[in-house]
Amino acid sequence: MVIKVLGTGCKKCKELEQNVRMALTQLQLDAQVEKVEDIAKIMSYGVMSTPALVVNEKVVSAGKLLSVDEIKGLLK
Repeated sequence: MVIKVLGTGCKKCKELEQNVRMALTQLQLDAQVEKVEDIAKIMSYGVMSTPALVVNEKVVSAGKLLSVDEIKGLLK
């Protein structure tokens, strides 16, 4: 599983990355987590607002800071 956190480095983007890592730990899942800060790459996903979350190349959330529980629901 590859999870990408799309964002330019703002506070919410960093929090989303932390929440993703906590969710993975709680679910005992092994996944590759990448932080994408390049604007062109972010736009290539069709994302207009950050933070955004991409799981296996599918955008599952954009413009919202997801909680650990919300992320766990998306990953199950």
